[in-house]
Amino acid sequence: MVEDEKLAIDESRRIAQHESMKGAVRDEVQAEVARDAGRLSSSDRADAAGVAQSMKHKAVSEVVDTESEIERARGTARISQFVDYIFWLIYGIIGLEIILELIGARDSNGFKRFIDALASPLLAPFRGLVDDPGAGAVRFRLSYIVALIVYLLVHLAVIGLLRIIAHRRTAV
Repeated sequence: MVEDEKLAIDESRRIAQHESMKGAVRDEVQAEVARDAGRLSSSDRADAAGVAQSMKHKAVSEVVDTESEIERARGTARISQFVDYIFWLIYGIIGLEIILELIGARDSNGFKRFIDALASPLLAPFRGLVDDPGAGAVRFRLSYIVALIVYLLVHLAVIGLLRIIAHRRTAV
């Protein structure tokens, strides 16, 4: 979420700088055109009008491009928030499963069965991956810890990909 705010602040700053630079260039060009307008021949005036039209077209094109980039970044930020939410749910379910196994919760309990049902598809690939030490009903599920680490790495990879998509491409 902090990264989304940083992205929004960065985009706002970049847009403000861009608009400031365009305004300064526009003011400078207008002042120069006004100063030299009385000394230009009709062909020079036509050339100046052509250059001004070209600059106007380029400025409008840049604004349109910037708007589309901002919209893409907003959409990607929203997807990133949804991905974060899903992964935090996964972390919570696996964390509850680890705690319930660690304290030796009864398998016959309704809440334990509910958490087992939610966690089962998430943990199935990791069951039996490593030996899980335990004493009696209490188990320390190392394989579930491995699952948390793997899900964390997948989460970081997905968020990294979304950041690549969201960031503006800059021409060198």
